Amino acid sequence: MTTVSATVTGSQRTTSICRGCWDQMHMPIPIRGLLALPFRAFGITRSKMNPNICTICERSFRYVKKQRHVTVQATILFADIRGYTALSERIEPVRLSEIVSLFQDRCAQAIWTHDGIVNKQMGDGLMAIFNFPITRKDHASAAVMAALDIQRYCRTALSGLAADAGVQGGKIGVGVGIHSGDVEIGEFSSFRSDFTAIGGAVNLAARLESQADAGEILVSTEAAAGAEALLSDAETRLLTLKGIEQAVHARVLAER
Repeated sequence: MTTVSATVTGSQRTTSICRGCWDQMHMPIPIRGLLALPFRAFGITRSKMNPNICTICERSFRYVKKQRHVTVQATILFADIRGYTALSERIEPVRLSEIVSLFQDRCAQAIWTHDGIVNKQMGDGLMAIFNFPITRKDHASAAVMAALDIQRYCRTALSGLAADAGVQGGKIGVGVGIHSGDVEIGEFSSFRSDFTAIGGAVNLAARLESQADAGEILVSTEAAAGAEALLSDAETRLLTLKGIEQAVHARVLAER
C-alpha cells in the first residue's frame, strides 16, 4: 500500500506527494524531491492554494474526472479585514499593501496548517475550503481551528502595522464566517482551469463573515455541530442576513 511521506516544518505539515490527488483519486503525484522534477517539466507544480496539493487538482475535473463539477460536503471560511476602507483613506498605498500582504500570508499559514485551501483572495478578504481536495472528516473543526489561528496570528501584527501608520489606537482586526454544507466544486468557466465552490453554503458563510466584528468568528449551527468541543463556551447570536429569509443562529467566538 502506498503511504504519504510527511515531514514537519514548524506547525506546517509537508508531504512529498500531492494529498489532494491521493485523497481524491489515489494517485501518488510527487510534489517534492527528485521524483517531482519530471512532472515540473510538464507544468505540474505545487498549487498556490495549498503547498501540499498540485496543479492537477486544479485541472482534474475536465481532464481526469471527465466532469465539470462534483457535489461534496465541505466547510467554507471567509475572512476579511475590518476597518480596511477607513484605513485605505488614511495611509499610503505602499503601507496598505504591507497590511494586506501580512493578512493574506498569516491567513494562508493558518488555513494550510489545518489542511484547507485558500481558494480565492479578494484584496482585504479571502475564501477557504476545507475537505476538498484534502479530505478531513473533522473539516468543521479544522476550519474553526484555522479561524482561531487567523485571529491569533493577525491580532498583534495588524494592530502594530496600523499603529505605525498613525491609525488612532491601532484599531484594525479580522472578521470570520464559517458554514458547513453541500457545495458544488468544479470548473465554472470555459477560460480558467482552476476550481472553486458555489452554492447556498458558500453564500451563507460569506453573509456570516459580513456580520462579524473585528476579532469575531461567527460559526453556523451546521458547522458548530461538527466542532462542538471548540465552541462549548461560545454564545449564540440570532442574525438577519441579507438574501436569506429565515433568521440564522450563529455561535460567536471572540478574542478576549
